[in-house]
Amino acid sequence: MKHLRTAAAALIMGLILFTSCGRRNQVEHVFFIGLDGWGAYSVEKSEMTRVKQLMEDGAWTLKKRTVLPSHSAANWASMFMGVGPEVHGFYECCSQTPDLEPRMLGKNGIFPTVFQLLRDKEPEAEIGCLYEWSGIKYLIDTVSVNHYAQVPQEKLCEAACAYIATKKPRLAAFVYDDPDHVGHKYGHDTPEYYEKLKELDAWVGAIVDAIDQAGILDKSVIILTSDHGGIDHGHGGRTMMEMETPLILYGKGVKKGHCFDDLSVMEYDIASTMAWLLGLEQPQPWFGRPLTSLFEH
Repeated sequence: MKHLRTAAAALIMGLILFTSCGRRNQVEHVFFIGLDGWGAYSVEKSEMTRVKQLMEDGAWTLKKRTVLPSHSAANWASMFMGVGPEVHGFYECCSQTPDLEPRMLGKNGIFPTVFQLLRDKEPEAEIGCLYEWSGIKYLIDTVSVNHYAQVPQEKLCEAACAYIATKKPRLAAFVYDDPDHVGHKYGHDTPEYYEKLKELDAWVGAIVDAIDQAGILDKSVIILTSDHGGIDHGHGGRTMMEMETPLILYGKGVKKGHCFDDLSVMEYDIASTMAWLLGLEQPQPWFGRPLTSLFEH
């Protein structure tokens, strides 16, 4: 009996330690910043000083790959839904409804998103999404979001900063439609493209500053990334300029100056990482993997 009691105590202690370790990197706030059409090829040549500071102070890769096709709806959906288009169903460039029958539907009639997972677990959580491109609205499960709005580019940073200051959201996504628009109009890897990146860099920096000024930076993780890159005046193909995008994580527990180009990272791993940071269990159809190795343990 004494042996059994000792074994039971050891088992309970092990479960406590396992649970503690599993929750160790949970944070109070997760902020997702997306720059549509931002190819990894552009980072070294750009004047993105604030972004490069986030890289220096956080973890980063220039090798994250899109799902195919390398279009917007398919990839933003994958980052929010933890699977590729063959499962969530969004395939075409600007799909507003699934092009394929989703493997499953959540209670709100859309494949389960990280927004829905958080709403189900924490009904009172503040969850928001501000975006420039109207197509984002169809990929986030608006029923699960407290505040969502399409905002013109020149007002998006201001709106994001005000939202952070007043609501201190548990989870928020801010998604710009550039540099994609400039890439289509003037071409990728052009002076106009890099000028837009410089402008976006200032806005990213302002959002980070707003998180700091709200007094929650030390409780937050910021994820900065893109849906796809581009070549010439477009995207959607299979070149590395179209398929490789930056991924930067900064904030609580994130390893500093840590390049993880050696890891195979896909779009759907971002949803899994956000879920892990927020202490959520991902649904069975998700096949993304949380990037736990980017955090100090």
